[in-house]
Amino acid sequence: MRVHVMDVKPGDYLGTDTFNARGLHVLSKGTQLRMDEISKLLQHGIDYIDIESLEETLSPPHKPSVIQTVTASFDTMIDGFESLYLEALTKGSFNPSVVDDVLQPTLQSLDKHKDVVTLLLLLDREDEYTYNHSLQVGMLSYYIATWLGYSKQECYEISRAGYLIDIGKCRISPDVLNKPGKLTLEEFEEVKRHTTYGYEIIRNSMDDPTAALVALQHHEREDGSGYPANLTKSEIHPYAQIAAVADVYSAMTSPRVYQSKRELISVLHELHNLSFGKLNGKTVHAFIQHLMPNFIGKRVLLNTGDMGVIVMNNPMDVFRPLVQVDHKFLDLSRERSVSIVEIYT
Repeated sequence: MRVHVMDVKPGDYLGTDTFNARGLHVLSKGTQLRMDEISKLLQHGIDYIDIESLEETLSPPHKPSVIQTVTASFDTMIDGFESLYLEALTKGSFNPSVVDDVLQPTLQSLDKHKDVVTLLLLLDREDEYTYNHSLQVGMLSYYIATWLGYSKQECYEISRAGYLIDIGKCRISPDVLNKPGKLTLEEFEEVKRHTTYGYEIIRNSMDDPTAALVALQHHEREDGSGYPANLTKSEIHPYAQIAAVADVYSAMTSPRVYQSKRELISVLHELHNLSFGKLNGKTVHAFIQHLMPNFIGKRVLLNTGDMGVIVMNNPMDVFRPLVQVDHKFLDLSRERSVSIVEIYT
């Protein structure tokens, strides 16, 4: 049976040997398809495959696809944060068990999903910004902590802290949060107070002083230019340094009322620049090192109007990869006038 890769169900088997557009053998006939294998197919730009499904004998009917399962987890996390946000708005605190009930199942599934870029692209949706952003920061904080070698428990704590960093925004006027134009000085000062509000709400809600501290410090910068306390490098909690990287990347790549969404690799380049004085260098470099391989095999739109596929990262200029357009290859490190406009799964 021929199906689209996005509709493959875990446990299906490849019916034929599979090759990419350049003739490279990707997976052998009979391979059982799990998330890693599906991610590999996506990275090689393979859209359709032949499968031998065991759904009728091993799985209940209408078992959701991998993409549907992940999307459902995202929906649960977004709905969960909306519930926390509204409860904090009305009561000044929230039920901490809701956080764990929402986060734990999703984070357990993230260990199976190595292609973080595909997950980010799946999150490119029209959900309310604050809720979607909180999900992204929680997810990215988890991955960054994993890549930095933290224990499972620490990764969970870091992800939970990242998920909650913007809970204090519930006390900021929606007119200010959603203002399409430039904020006045007074309005910006009001927005900055979401860090202290978040600290207070988390302290009132759960026995996790570190998560409260992360909410307080996630806008601090190593050179002392951040807020609310103008802390410098050694004064910022390591968990807050991780959440800050996830927060900046998610904010830059998300569409907002005053900002169009930006292409993922160019934002990574800007994040790299911020690692010299603003954001923690070790954290940023781990993020870039593990994220860049996920772009190989992704389809892209170039500013020339051409569609192509990223086939290789350039070791001399990692942010300008080699792109295949039809039967020719463009080295973006040399073709400086050509750039990636958008990336697709």
